[in-house]
Amino acid sequence: MQKKVRIIDIAKMAGVSKGTVDRVLHSRGNVSEAARIAIEGVLEKVNYKPNIHVSAISLKRSYKIIVTTPEISLGAYWESIHNGIHHALEEYENVKIELQVFTYNQYDIYSCRHIFEKIAGFEMDALIVGPTFPEETINLCKKMDDRDIPYIFVDSTIDSTAPLAFYSADHYVCGFMMAKLITSIIPENANIAIFQAVRTGDKSANTTVLRKKGFTDYLENNRCSNLILTIPFSVTAPEDNEMYLSRLFQSQREVPAIVVLNSRGNFIADYLEANHIKGVRMICMDLTAANVEALKKGQIDYLIGQEPEYQGFSSMKTLLEYLIFKSPVKKQNYVQLDIITRENVGFYKRFNNTVY
Repeated sequence: MQKKVRIIDIAKMAGVSKGTVDRVLHSRGNVSEAARIAIEGVLEKVNYKPNIHVSAISLKRSYKIIVTTPEISLGAYWESIHNGIHHALEEYENVKIELQVFTYNQYDIYSCRHIFEKIAGFEMDALIVGPTFPEETINLCKKMDDRDIPYIFVDSTIDSTAPLAFYSADHYVCGFMMAKLITSIIPENANIAIFQAVRTGDKSANTTVLRKKGFTDYLENNRCSNLILTIPFSVTAPEDNEMYLSRLFQSQREVPAIVVLNSRGNFIADYLEANHIKGVRMICMDLTAANVEALKKGQIDYLIGQEPEYQGFSSMKTLLEYLIFKSPVKKQNYVQLDIITRENVGFYKRFNNTVY
């Protein structure tokens, strides 16, 4: 974590007293023009953020927040969301916050059910949920509603619930856009293989259902004649993917296009590279480390970015400002969708301004 810049540090850098810095920060006047310019220059240089949490500190109140999402892995989508959550906590580091994180296997409905049932009775002031399975999420949210515990969704939203807010891409639009992009770079009647993750419990993720609906609606609305092949693939048993992919390429003389409805396009890219299969156009979701590497190699044509760090940051910041200040909350918060290619990925900045 970057060291917090104190008023005394700013004073030393500007060559003035602490009192002078304080007067500039609080617009109290009685400061020379030269001193004000020097202090403002330092503030801009160090990206100083004033402490806006004095009222919370004076209350000496602590807040217990639970976050439950799919499991986190290095360089993957959900790690980015959790990074955003921790950026928000850093901004509110002077507030007493007890954070508990519970993750579940998003490819196993029983894992999700177990975690949601476990946390439903815990003491908490608020909850952030990364939902995957609608029924399990609805059951958890009903218990939160009964206890008057506010909750915010991150990554998607679920019908028949009453979140304080949600931060999410519009997943129907994601699918619609993926169809438009992939059909623009393949022959008019080319086959398209859509890969969907195998999940224990035989339930698709909420996001996958919405994206597939958007994808097929685009094809129908535009009278596209492409043959759609739905192919399973496994994240939990990757050795099965060799079988799924081999069957696909043995049964079809040509597979000009592959669409991966989640962030695991790198699995398919690895197979194509290992088997020296060329000429396949591919689109998938999210700028994970593995996907970006495949994009730079030319194995993936398009990645759709959905600002995961911003989603995580905004969900936590909104929740804290609601708890501390009772700030008004905007319920629907759809994030922008970014189309990333091999040519522009080097210029694409993440939430914390680092470049891929």
